[in-house]
Amino acid sequence: MAWNKVAVVGGGLIKFGELFEQSYEQMASGAFDAAVASVDKGFDPQLVEAAFVATQRGTLWGQEGIGGNTVPTAIGLAGIPCTRVENACPSGSDAFRVGAMAVASGVHDVVLVIGVEKMRDKSGDEGLLARAAAGHPVYTRGETAPVLFAPFATRHMHEFGTTREMLASVAVKNHFNGARNPNAHFKNEITIEDALKSAPVCHPLHLLDCCPQTDGAAAVLLVNPDRVAEFTDDPVFVAGFGVATDHPYLHEKNTFTGLRATTMAAERAYKMAGVEPGQIDCAEVHDCFTITEILDIEDLGFVEKGKGGVASLEGETAITGRIPVNTSGGLLAKGHPIGATGVAQIVECWLQLRGQAEERQAEIRNGFALQHNVGGRGSGVSVINILTTNR
Repeated sequence: MAWNKVAVVGGGLIKFGELFEQSYEQMASGAFDAAVASVDKGFDPQLVEAAFVATQRGTLWGQEGIGGNTVPTAIGLAGIPCTRVENACPSGSDAFRVGAMAVASGVHDVVLVIGVEKMRDKSGDEGLLARAAAGHPVYTRGETAPVLFAPFATRHMHEFGTTREMLASVAVKNHFNGARNPNAHFKNEITIEDALKSAPVCHPLHLLDCCPQTDGAAAVLLVNPDRVAEFTDDPVFVAGFGVATDHPYLHEKNTFTGLRATTMAAERAYKMAGVEPGQIDCAEVHDCFTITEILDIEDLGFVEKGKGGVASLEGETAITGRIPVNTSGGLLAKGHPIGATGVAQIVECWLQLRGQAEERQAEIRNGFALQHNVGGRGSGVSVINILTTNR
């Protein structure tokens, strides 16, 4: 039986992209306003009892003291308890999990979870992501995110015959979905040939195999299920979640054809929610690179190990496929503002379960959607949340 001790009654985000004209606080305010406006029966912002802010702002900018403590003032709620959650790429996912536990514990009845990230105001050579991925000075020499994920792609190719065309098919599918998402960073469709001919980054990954750096913000409102009727007659519940960690350095890995943190987190989330992979109607998964989505759908149990590339190429993960994946456009097209990413994925799952995803709407049969992030040094942490409409 699903956990169902927390309900999601609202969710929204701003348009992702290169938002030089907006401050960090303006982005947060926009996402909060969108979440408030989405609540069916209306929502008084003063009902929010606590906020959990997902951001790497301090890590990325060298200003750890700022964190998320400017957000309550930015959204007109100065004085409420506010906690910053930073857990690498799954920061937003983990903030959602922590917010859910705050409601389930009975400490708070109404909680805001908000993710905000400003990625584009500094260039890569100023150490934006290098600071976040810093580690041992020898083990990490020359490492970038593509360098970390390329070995997984080459090993998957070696062991299972995965091709660059299969990788490219992930990018094509996610750009197709992103073109139908008004809040996506990139709204252009591409072809497999476009992906194959894009600039090489780190073999076998090319430019269109990689997600962009993106500015963005997203927010969700969580409430005690006993109070759901105040806000909506169409609630979505938190069915379960799972978190796991793995070794941070590549030389410590025991496989390059899967991400151990994801498989462990998935086992925990499925057990808590009382579901099997085959019962998931749609999923938002971490596609920082095309190979990552292929690994994800295998590690999450949607396809057999080694068959992720074939499944992607054959359309099993398309909106009309057997298991729609990244209907939002994913990180590849929607963008990857680190702190906001997981929260935005939750918003997409919420919309899908409520049948409000418009052109991106998948068929909802069982009433379950899964959200997943993996990240940190060596993909050393994974967070999974499962939502449901089943009461």
